[in-house]
Amino acid sequence: MSASKSSRRQMLIRQAQGYLDLVDACCEFCEPSPEVRDPLVYRALDALGRLGEADRRKPDVLFLTGQAFRAIQLYREAIASLREAARIEPENTHIWLALGWCYKRIGRLDRAIESLEEALTVDPGGAIIHYNLACYWSLTGSADVALTYLGNALEIDASFRHLIDGETDFDAIREHPAFRELTAVVV
Repeated sequence: MSASKSSRRQMLIRQAQGYLDLVDACCEFCEPSPEVRDPLVYRALDALGRLGEADRRKPDVLFLTGQAFRAIQLYREAIASLREAARIEPENTHIWLALGWCYKRIGRLDRAIESLEEALTVDPGGAIIHYNLACYWSLTGSADVALTYLGNALEIDASFRHLIDGETDFDAIREHPAFRELTAVVV
């Protein structure tokens, strides 16, 4: 690839990433309205669309494309891009996490769980992976499995404890004695 093509590629990818970063920055304060969010996401998709065909099939671009679709709640489109990215770059846990997130939103908890179990093969010590698996298993009503993953997440990174109270995914198991024991704060 020539230097000018490489520079153009990097510029378009940075541009797309910048638009998606703006969406994420808005999310830190409140959920951005579609009127604010969507034009930024479509600009990101436009920048990615100006890449050559070969570049659009690379895992970093597929991941960004998936993240853009995810941001505007086009989860099936996001899944298509993310699955292709995962096929090319299976060691990237960010892709598997994003896939799980999208599968959850279309009601495919089985596929969400499979995605995160794939991520665990790459990073068995990833606290966020264990935490999200706990959420997904809780939603299936499998308290024992959910509690195992939650315990793993807290053992790996105790800072996840502050997320539990506000996590509605745990509502199905919140009254389970083992959940109460695991999440009890020792003073």
